Amino acid sequence: MRAQPGIARTADTEGAVVIGLGTLTNVALIVVGGIIGMLGGRLFTPGLQDTLMKATGVSVLFVGLAGALSGMLSVEDGSLASSGSMMIVASFALGSLVGELVDLDRRFEGLGEWLKRKTGSEGDNRFVDGFVSASLTVCIGAMAIVGSIQDGIAGDWSTLALKGALDCLIVCVMTASLGRGCIFSALPVGVFQGSITLLARLVQPLMTTAALANLSLVGSILIFCVGVNLIWGKLFKPANMLPAVIVAVALAFL
Repeated sequence: MRAQPGIARTADTEGAVVIGLGTLTNVALIVVGGIIGMLGGRLFTPGLQDTLMKATGVSVLFVGLAGALSGMLSVEDGSLASSGSMMIVASFALGSLVGELVDLDRRFEGLGEWLKRKTGSEGDNRFVDGFVSASLTVCIGAMAIVGSIQDGIAGDWSTLALKGALDCLIVCVMTASLGRGCIFSALPVGVFQGSITLLARLVQPLMTTAALANLSLVGSILIFCVGVNLIWGKLFKPANMLPAVIVAVALAFL
């Protein structure tokens, strides 16, 4: 997900500010989209589900590709110019190294296996893949961070409401093809965005225009990797690449 850089600083002058409503709305819309997708997916044959999964993969792939290209390419003096290449290489090299050492992918899958057992979904072979793929798709991006900071500082939940509507559609389609594991992507979204909302005043100074641009670019590439995995199997470990987002933000201050 991409968003225009910048943090809204408006305040609610007509009543008390309700902090956290944006994340609650986002989580609720993900669950609604997942339930609709699960009910619709039951009507599809395995062949149709496979086709839908590949269609979802293509969609996610191009969402990531569009975000990455818009962050890298610009028009200067009538010609196309690119930027950010060194930042991308450094972010993914350092971030992936940290991710592999910590093995975030295994921890993410472990959480998926735990949810699989707790929800009585042992017979669902796609549960973990659905949970991991959907979680990475809806968690990564500048929109989640900007919206959470707006929510935490000014009680402005409009950005997260828009993100929630987009997530609802994405999770609906992914659930129809990958199963109900996708619905539980609402949990990491709630934890991630809720934490940023609570720590908004501490996080806000770090989210400069350059930092948000780097975060959005690297996040879009991670979403692209998720789309590749949906089509061609697990070629990448996007969870192990997640620290690249933190490195990208840090590089904005160098």
